[in-house]
Order: sequence, then C-alpha cells, then structure tokens
Amino acid sequence: MPASTPDPTEFAPLFRSCEAVQGRDNSLMQKVFELRYQVYCVEMGFLPDDKYPDRCEIDEYDAISAHFCAFNLRDELVGYVRLVPPDLTQSFPFQSHCHELLAGASLAPPEQAAEISRLMVSHDYRRRRGDVLAGVTLEEDAAKVKQDLRDHTPQILLSLYRQMYAFSIARGTRYWYAAMERPLARALGQMGFAFAQIGPLTDYYGPVAPYLGDLRQLEAQVAQKNPALMDWLRRREVSDN
Repeated sequence: MPASTPDPTEFAPLFRSCEAVQGRDNSLMQKVFELRYQVYCVEMGFLPDDKYPDRCEIDEYDAISAHFCAFNLRDELVGYVRLVPPDLTQSFPFQSHCHELLAGASLAPPEQAAEISRLMVSHDYRRRRGDVLAGVTLEEDAAKVKQDLRDHTPQILLSLYRQMYAFSIARGTRYWYAAMERPLARALGQMGFAFAQIGPLTDYYGPVAPYLGDLRQLEAQVAQKNPALMDWLRRREVSDN
C-alpha cells in the first residue's frame, strides 16, 4: 500500500505542547527544572552544577514566568521555553547581559512585552554536529536550512511557539524579546518569524544577540509566506494536561 500523505495543515504531527502552571503541574515542573539542569549545567556548562545540589535549575524569574512544554508521541518531555514578563523595575533578563542597542533600535513598551527564555530541546533531538540549544544546526547552507524545517526539531519549535503565541494574544502581549544564536534567528526567519536584531553579539549563556519581534508584524509575515501555517498557529491545540 502507498504511504499515507501527511496532512498539509498539521505542522507538528509528532509533538504536542502545553502550558505548565506552577502549583498545579508540580510533577511536570520538576521534570522541567531537571531538564534545564541537564542542559544548562551538565551539557553546556553555562551554570555551575554545584550550585544546584538537587539537580534542578531554578531562578528568580520562574515564579513570574509562563512555562511551556513539548512532548513526543511517547509523552516524554522533549522541549521547553518560558515567557518572562517585565520585573518590578520594568526590565527583562536579557538587559542584565545585553547593555547596548544598535543604531536606530528601540525597546518595546514593557507592559506589552515578554522575553522568550530558556528555549531548549532535549539532547536526543540535538544530535547533528553543531546543533544549538533549540536544535537548529549551525549549517550555513540556506537550502539545507530550509530542508531542515521538515525534520523533528523545527516541529518542536513550532509546537512551542504556537503555545506562546496563543498565550500572548490572550494576555495582550504584542512584543517578544529573544536572545538568539544566528542559526536560530535565521531558521525562524525561514519559517516567517523574522525578528529584528536590536543589539550586538554578546555572551549571554553563549554568543547571542538580542532580537525583538512584533507579533502584529510576525502575523503578517507568516500569513504572507505560509497562510496554512498562520491558520494552524491560530487554532487552539487540544491538550490532555
């Protein structure tokens, strides 16, 4: 029998995502903090592992953040990201590391913004040489990058971004900050999520630059580039959690 044709309206058929709420989904949040410890302390060495004797990476932003998790078809945690709102000083985490803006760049109104933070994919989905934390390869060949958009890792990214998008629209968040490696920014641009770089390269858990995305502009970009993807992003994902 011929192989079944993939549903062209489903962009992450191998994964599902959901919001994890502290105080409600405590067992899931435990897995989140363990994944963050494994990635940030053990694999990447961004943070000293001896600072976290319980093998859970937790910081001062977690209590105010929205947390999102991606799972594979075996219900295993394979990806994570959080959205951090402004703190009491109306500042974001990236501003403690990225102190300069590029000429002509400006910040968004803090009450309408959030920072994409701790975006990561499990090591099992980062097996290519040069993969960054989000699972996107350092490959510079644009044709290969475009081809990679159909592999499993971009599905994880799309699933997580779908959850963040729904959360942001519901709460009136219009702008996303993100400190990203160039390959991730490039891959997101290939999908239609073209963020604008607002600061120079700096060391913020690795060499990254700060970017800013306006959701109204991102919606227009994705709708023009891939209307089916925009329709999919707007459809509410049914979650078992």
